[in-house]
Amino acid sequence: MRSDDLHSLKDDMTAFIEGHGMKRFPGYIGEELPTVVWKDNDNVDAWKDFVELAKAAGATFLTMDDMVLSKEDLDFVIERLKEGVYSDDLDDARWLRTYIGKTGFLQLGFSHQGTLFVYEASTEWYDRYQRVLDTAEALGGLVIDEDDDE
Repeated sequence: MRSDDLHSLKDDMTAFIEGHGMKRFPGYIGEELPTVVWKDNDNVDAWKDFVELAKAAGATFLTMDDMVLSKEDLDFVIERLKEGVYSDDLDDARWLRTYIGKTGFLQLGFSHQGTLFVYEASTEWYDRYQRVLDTAEALGGLVIDEDDDE
């Protein structure tokens, strides 16, 4: 069962990385870069294997990023969704208020011989948040011209 707050996992990752004599670089490896994503096969400690692999590959640091749900981010999504006809997504967004202040996403990464390797962990609510955020952002790009007679 996945936790609904990854804050303690982040603390564990930080201690484990530093315990291996490695540094952390605050940064996110985006989807626009070619990456290899670690498959954890439902092993809750797979991230430890990832860190150990990074060290064995000679990495001196790992990138580390997290996402904590803020009230401002959620309010943005809710306001955007109010402008559309996406009542299911709006209900989901309102439901997410429970998770304000919680960590929903973690990413570790390192580079080896020109390839980026990434480990990601997320909560179920974060996955839902990403879905409604994508809908809200898509609404920002839509312009509906009500004066068009066609």
